[in-house]
Amino acid sequence: MTSLYVLLAIVVAIIIYSVIVYFYQRKILKTLSEEEFRAGYRKAQLIDIREPKEFDGGHILGARNIPLSQLKMRMNEIRPDKPVYFYCQNSMRSGRAAQMLHRKGYKELYQLQGGFKKWTGKIKTK
Repeated sequence: MTSLYVLLAIVVAIIIYSVIVYFYQRKILKTLSEEEFRAGYRKAQLIDIREPKEFDGGHILGARNIPLSQLKMRMNEIRPDKPVYFYCQNSMRSGRAAQMLHRKGYKELYQLQGGFKKWTGKIKTK
């Protein structure tokens, strides 16, 4: 019976943590529709957070590939004084990337609603 309580406590803790992270990401990262994203990404730094194989399979024209797994090491490639437009496959990884950058003082952080899956604009493939 006590193992059931422990398991229940763990599940509740995970749910609470997920809710806190969700609202924190919404506070620091603005989600843009495709039209809003298109209107601003040429004046910003467009970062594709996906892994290189995903990037090579197709990416938004003009995007730089800085995978989430390499972001801590390559953060100096992103200027803090310019807006940062993120996208990943479906908007999950861009939230984690935004958290990392926000902790380092980046303020203007945006993500594409629905991620690359929902993008209907021009793409480049290798």
